[in-house]
Amino acid sequence: MTALALTRHLAFIAMLALVSAALVRGMIGLRVMDRPDPRKAHHAPTPKGGGVGIVGAFLLGVALLFAFARFARLAEPYFLGVIGAAVLIAAVAFLDDLYDWPFAVKLAAQCLAAAAAVGSGIYVRDYRLPYVGGFYVGWVGALATAVWILFVTNAMNFIDGLNGLAAGVSLIAAGFLAGIAAYLGSWFAYFAALLLIAGCAGFLPFNFPRARIFMGDVGSQFCGFVLAMLGVVAARFDGVELSFLLVPMLLAGVLSDVAFTLVRRALAGERLTTPHRGHLYQVAQRAGVPAVTVTLIHWGFAAWGGLCCIAFVAAPSADKPYLPLVALAPQPVWWWFVRRRAIAARIGRW
Repeated sequence: MTALALTRHLAFIAMLALVSAALVRGMIGLRVMDRPDPRKAHHAPTPKGGGVGIVGAFLLGVALLFAFARFARLAEPYFLGVIGAAVLIAAVAFLDDLYDWPFAVKLAAQCLAAAAAVGSGIYVRDYRLPYVGGFYVGWVGALATAVWILFVTNAMNFIDGLNGLAAGVSLIAAGFLAGIAAYLGSWFAYFAALLLIAGCAGFLPFNFPRARIFMGDVGSQFCGFVLAMLGVVAARFDGVELSFLLVPMLLAGVLSDVAFTLVRRALAGERLTTPHRGHLYQVAQRAGVPAVTVTLIHWGFAAWGGLCCIAFVAAPSADKPYLPLVALAPQPVWWWFVRRRAIAARIGRW
């Protein structure tokens, strides 16, 4: 990529970030309010739905990409399937922000969106492993892809409980993925990641460190869905064995928090669909760790995962299986730290 092309791309992203910011500012004026309750961290009614800026900037960028950058497009059925599914996720999530629908309704919409994406042909058919090479998995790959989409979409939704956390992690993860995709010549992944960066960059100044607005489900679910789809695209990076692990490494902090919390609550006999404040990041904040600090720690997890991804792409085949473990290495330390703080603060059953 030439310096001139990179300058143009950055100018394009800056323009879309301004579009995102304008839409976020408009949502503040609409005053769709998020009311405090015992499971939320905020104490005063705050506007929500700021994720409309992220969605709007992304879709405008996609429209321009579809019209003028054919070299960066997937085959049309794939392209339209992914975008259609993303629009469905965003629309239902926005209506949920307005009307607070039951979880079952949201899950049904997510399942439909995942089915639309997989049905268009966007799923992992082949896995590349060190010493083995590629092997075809067929329908199992379609099922695994749908489960992956649902898990990441909900994980980003669950993690959106402190100012700047979900948007910042999404921006950092997309930034590293854009760089890796450009290096490998995967132009759809590159531009899609840049569009997510633009949307989050326009939103973040309104949400961190002080929240004038929350992104709401429309933002968190959309970010999760886009990152999940980028993970599927990354799994098809030619010549990079285990490339399906790139996005999980970038989101190691988010995914490990959600997985740890689900397992802990299941072992405690708690109903998993019941709203709660038991995620590790929430427990840390309740135990006295400043919310800004918790957010910055999760940004650090994403940045660490990004550095591990860069090393992963450059590493010889024999070393690749160890780098995901390196990406996960900070998580047991975080679990131990949060447990110690929770015990000291006498929070829950630890």
